[in-house]
Amino acid sequence: MMKTNRRNFLRTTAAATAGTFLISPGFAMNASSSRYKISLAEWSFHKALFAGEMTNLDFPKVTRELGIDGVEYVNQFFKDKAKDEKYLGELKKIAKNEGVTNVLIMCDGEGMVGHPEKEERLKTLENHKKWVDAAAFLGCHSIRVNAGSRGTFEEQQKLAADGLRMICEYGDTKKINVIVENHGGLSSNGEWLSGVMKMVDHKRVGTLPDFGNFTIDRETGEEYDRYKGVELLMPYAKGVSAKTNVFNAAGDEANMDYYRLMKIVDDAGYKGFVGIEFEGTELPEREGVIATKELLEKVFKTL
Repeated sequence: MMKTNRRNFLRTTAAATAGTFLISPGFAMNASSSRYKISLAEWSFHKALFAGEMTNLDFPKVTRELGIDGVEYVNQFFKDKAKDEKYLGELKKIAKNEGVTNVLIMCDGEGMVGHPEKEERLKTLENHKKWVDAAAFLGCHSIRVNAGSRGTFEEQQKLAADGLRMICEYGDTKKINVIVENHGGLSSNGEWLSGVMKMVDHKRVGTLPDFGNFTIDRETGEEYDRYKGVELLMPYAKGVSAKTNVFNAAGDEANMDYYRLMKIVDDAGYKGFVGIEFEGTELPEREGVIATKELLEKVFKTL
């Protein structure tokens, strides 16, 4: 399509849908111009969801309104619905009708994957099975888990690897991946988490590198180098989390070099979804998501 015709087409489309929602010019970008598709982490709207201004069933609709192709659910927002096939069927139907892909479910509050006690690790396995089942029902490719543990660096690696392997073995029966985000503690240490991946040595295990979660200890302020961390985690990545908090006047993330980060992702040969996760406080949630999407689209053009 010629540029002039495309502009006219976008103006016509925007005018026709103005009564439904406002479209930012950036939303109309043709996804085929980049090998990356953008997904949206539900946590980006956690304030609205906790306040009851939005529900989990609304999430795919909001995602499509924002011109985003995939959804990353958070189990907290449908905690009691993991085994409710009627509810999951409705959620799946809504996502299909909106034309968005169910990408993954982020799972929190289901036990310590690397608990020092074997019995507790087995309980954590049982707690995650329902989310593996729900992910399979919805057509997701993964669940995201947390690799928390206790003990020394090496002890925690072994414990987390054991817990992850058990979940992966169940995930394999449903063709669902089990991926770990750098999410505080030793999981935010790239060397630790990449070492865990090697120990698990299972085709279903992987990482979800988060550009922003490299704080190892909030009390001491200990941080792991985010660029080194992403580089170490990308060989195992089955997803990427594009975290944003603050934007500068140019529309770039004020505290992260997105061009450098996405270059690392690109150099790793990654071809999956890049998930927006806005956690800032200076912009309302919707505006923060829009700003992140526009930043990613700008960066994609440079790759």
